[in-house]
Amino acid sequence: MLHSSAKDLLSQLDHIIDSCRDEDFARPLAELSGSTFGQHIRHTLEFFICLYDAKNDGLVNYDQRKHDQLIETDRKLARSVIDSIRSFLDENTEDFELTFEANYSNKEGQDHPMKSSFYRELAYNIEHAIHHMALLKVAVKQSLNYISLPEHFGVASSTVRYRASAKSN
Repeated sequence: MLHSSAKDLLSQLDHIIDSCRDEDFARPLAELSGSTFGQHIRHTLEFFICLYDAKNDGLVNYDQRKHDQLIETDRKLARSVIDSIRSFLDENTEDFELTFEANYSNKEGQDHPMKSSFYRELAYNIEHAIHHMALLKVAVKQSLNYISLPEHFGVASSTVRYRASAKSN
């Protein structure tokens, strides 16, 4: 279930990246506080990349993202990264232990390790992606309205279920 949810979100991101014009992918947008469409895509994908990399050493630390500017400016590369993440998810269907490490301080060297798992971090990546997709949705509707959005783009599955049950009552 987690894998199919993650892959569905990645497919939705792939769709809007494919639909976005090159000049709009890296253009700062007021609706994103001056960030670009591509920066939000890169940020979202890099969380998945951190989880992908954690398979090798058992440690996931989202603070250590690479901030790869090529992903945020090159639509083809961003789409290729999505394909790699989808392949990784297809190959890794079983849960495994991880150590999650984060620094919630403004000072360096305050990393705090915590026990976690692949499934737990995949769930976090899904929630994180939905959050950024909701932000992208605002930007698309305001400045990039030529991009067609999938029906539930940027909406949590719990909200989709709630709305459906509210309609039936």
